[in-house]
Amino acid sequence: MVYEYKMVQVPPTIAVKERQSRGPEAAYYLESIVSEQAANGWEFYRVDTIGVVTKPGCLGGLLGAKEVLREYYVVTFRRENSR
Repeated sequence: MVYEYKMVQVPPTIAVKERQSRGPEAAYYLESIVSEQAANGWEFYRVDTIGVVTKPGCLGGLLGAKEVLREYYVVTFRRENSR
């Protein structure tokens, strides 16, 4: 079976007002993304964390700037490819 894949980047943090906080907000958020993609024929496959290092430019390096590591979260979906 051959699959095609789609990746959707999601924010590492979601903001919720304290009065609306019920506990499983992250699960609700992910569920909404998965349901939206499923309606378009995509099957949830997995969630990955990907680190991206940003190196300082020439001037930043001279001024002592350090590399910055940012982590991004990517949700992977798949569906059968009809080739």
